[in-house]
Amino acid sequence: MTPPKDTMPAPEAPATPQATTPHHVPLVEVTRDGLVESIHYGSLIALHKDGSTAVEAGAPDAPMYPRSSLKPLQAVALLKAGLGLPQNLLALTAASHSGAQMHRDGATEILKLHGLSEAALGNSTDLPYGVKEREEWLRTGNGPTQIAQNCSGKHASMTAVCVINGWPVEGYLHPEHPLQVLVRDTITELTGEEAAAVSTDGCGTPLFAHSLHGMARAYGRLAAAGESTDEGKVAHAMRRYPEMVAGEGRDVTALMRAVPGLLAKDGFEGLQLVGLPDGTGVAVKISDGGDRARMPITLEVLRSLDVDGGSLDTLQSPPVLGGGLPVGELRAAQIFSN
Repeated sequence: MTPPKDTMPAPEAPATPQATTPHHVPLVEVTRDGLVESIHYGSLIALHKDGSTAVEAGAPDAPMYPRSSLKPLQAVALLKAGLGLPQNLLALTAASHSGAQMHRDGATEILKLHGLSEAALGNSTDLPYGVKEREEWLRTGNGPTQIAQNCSGKHASMTAVCVINGWPVEGYLHPEHPLQVLVRDTITELTGEEAAAVSTDGCGTPLFAHSLHGMARAYGRLAAAGESTDEGKVAHAMRRYPEMVAGEGRDVTALMRAVPGLLAKDGFEGLQLVGLPDGTGVAVKISDGGDRARMPITLEVLRSLDVDGGSLDTLQSPPVLGGGLPVGELRAAQIFSN
């Protein structure tokens, strides 16, 4: 019998978050007929495999919550705990998916493979994240569910790992559950730094604060890892099935399709992480959480690293419109002007 949730040990007190505001700098400008109308501030860093800095701006060593960009790292921890899935379902484990039929079916399949049902899930309920997927879902009379929520693949795999190891499924989101202790330790190992603070993500999982520096290091390690390693298995699955990591029409899926070997994952509140096959890691944080600024600055960082410009040119940012016609653009700020 699964013990009730209140039998789990009390969580440790989280570390004190940073008291000062990070020194973010202008990263993206929004123009309208030549005039800069808005500015998105943030921080970024790109690290070579040897740990040297290729480019940085703002406060890349300040702690922040990586949000869903932690999912590939969490997936590595699940493999360490014995998870074994086909590559498409492993990619879904690391996903913030759009809620398409293939995503919902995939999460359900992970559960069924381990004798579980949707009732085992502890994530929040939501509508599909993708605009088209949400509209279709609502047209057919559906409401918020745990399977439709964009983190359902991760949560399905977390419950599966509990079954595999004989751990209680109920309470699997508790910070001191054996699963979450392993996740925390794995993230610490991959980033090379201890969590600066602990909170709870939107879906309910423990959320660990790390720096952009540490996250870039982790993504470089994943992207360069051999396919037989846990890190390499996650990266290879994501690159082979980018549509499972996000969805059709999503920029992360398009970026991985455009540049062979590139690993990419976004996160709420303006996070973008990228790993390159040579071990380079890129981490971007938009300080106001603005999603529209995330990809324009990421593409400029990749161009500065001599990533294939022809491929990147196919990934255009949405234009600034006036009367339905393009009148402006989102462009990288002065750090890339020289």
